[in-house]
Amino acid sequence: MAEIAARMGSVSRKTNETSVSVTVNLDGTGTSQISTGVGFFDHMLDQLARHSLIDMEIAVEGDLHIDDHHTVEDTGIAIGQAISRALGDRRGITRYASLDLAMDETMTKAAVDLSGRPFLVWNVEFSSPKVGSFDTELVREFFQAFAQNAGITLHIFNYYGANNHHIAETCFKAVARCLRTATEIDPRQAGRVPSTKGTLV
Repeated sequence: MAEIAARMGSVSRKTNETSVSVTVNLDGTGTSQISTGVGFFDHMLDQLARHSLIDMEIAVEGDLHIDDHHTVEDTGIAIGQAISRALGDRRGITRYASLDLAMDETMTKAAVDLSGRPFLVWNVEFSSPKVGSFDTELVREFFQAFAQNAGITLHIFNYYGANNHHIAETCFKAVARCLRTATEIDPRQAGRVPSTKGTLV
């Protein structure tokens, strides 16, 4: 039996605003080592790793004395680029996935297409501008940066929910579960690129 190549990707990104280092393993167990300096964001990224079964090592130093925006956005950029590198030419992947995810009073839907064509559809509203000290508007900023740099089409729709922490967490968990399915190797694809065009990059 031929040995399966490791599907891993690493990105180091340094600007005047942030220094970001990310390594991902698509065929992991969801273990993570995450330090962004933003507690709530670390918690969300841990959910992303754990429920996608993608191992993630993320280390970020950002200009948090200004606010969390650059740290969150640049982390999304780096994770997206690392996952894109790990996918390579996307040969043999399942490609599509969608999921309705419930958490207590909240229900959120995510759908992904690892198409090579970046697009975000975001239909999520928060009733408060913050969860603790974290700006809720940054949840969208993260997914915008992530989708753009991963080269994926990503739709996220919150049906309902009262707790803003739960709304944010269901977004991350639903996307994670979709990534788990869509990045998996489909044995029936027999190593083909899942597109009639013959390419997803």
